[in-house]
Amino acid sequence: MEEKVSALRKAFEHDLGAARDSDAVEQLKVKYLGKKGPVQELMQELRAVSAEERPRMGKVINDLKESFMHLCVQAAEAFAQVEQAKRFEEERVDISLPGRPQSIGRRHPIHLMMREVIDILVGMGFSVQYGPEIDSDYYNFEGLNYPKDHPARDMQDTFYITEDLLLRSQTSNVQLRVMEGHKPPIRIISPGTVYRNENISARSHVFFHQLEGLYIDRDVSLGDLLSTMREFWSKLFHKRVEMRFRPSFFPFVEPGVEIDLRCTACDGAGCRLCKHTGWLEVSGAGMVHPEVLKNGGIDPDEYSGYAWGMGIERLAMLRYGVTDIRQFAENDMRLLAQFSS
Repeated sequence: MEEKVSALRKAFEHDLGAARDSDAVEQLKVKYLGKKGPVQELMQELRAVSAEERPRMGKVINDLKESFMHLCVQAAEAFAQVEQAKRFEEERVDISLPGRPQSIGRRHPIHLMMREVIDILVGMGFSVQYGPEIDSDYYNFEGLNYPKDHPARDMQDTFYITEDLLLRSQTSNVQLRVMEGHKPPIRIISPGTVYRNENISARSHVFFHQLEGLYIDRDVSLGDLLSTMREFWSKLFHKRVEMRFRPSFFPFVEPGVEIDLRCTACDGAGCRLCKHTGWLEVSGAGMVHPEVLKNGGIDPDEYSGYAWGMGIERLAMLRYGVTDIRQFAENDMRLLAQFSS
């Protein structure tokens, strides 16, 4: 058995000398000291040794096992130091080199445009109210004077979740909730995201942002609406702008008007932005329909009001000269990096 121990020691030292990294040492440790390794086999062969020799040979085998373990630990530590030094060399950093520039976060142009519009209207006395983006058919349509079979519903292709639940197609769904919970005077704006099942193109998208305004009190007139619009658009463009009001139909207002501005790009001469008409359509508005007031729990014989709505993407396209609405949703840094906070 002593010859086997001597031969095993020589074989181990030879294999250990051939190891080139810590993984090879670990494999060697498993090979010689594992449950099926030669050292364990020697322990099994002790049964065949005489009782007088068994204690001495047991100590020899244990010493061999401890020697192998010690040599493996030494070799692994040596290789680890070499590997660490190599890694440190590969990861060496020249601290004299200039640092990498950090990108500065920027607000999205739609957020900038929405924030500016809200700030102007808050300064004009309006408070901000928000509503759910998933809402019932009643608050999005029926309560706003869109009967179930009303052809005006065809003006907006809606994403229905169930027969009664939908993704709101307009922020007008805030109107009834505010009227139900507050007594006049009511002077609010409702900004947010809206969704319409439309073909995506340079001028339309399946989601975009709107802001609607609502003012209800005694003796509110169409003249109040027109003067509010003149004041708002002048503040937004930082100059007196020429406007025109065209009769139009919206189910929740009566009478309804479309609001046009003289083109800010060509000053009315005609260009691609205004389709060579000299005018830009920027908003729909009108006096709140009596039926809508009734649905909100407000007496139309005592109170009147006006409402208007505008698309924020449309305003951003006018302000920043963006010709394709899809660019606002594509997160192209070449576009977004042009806007500062």
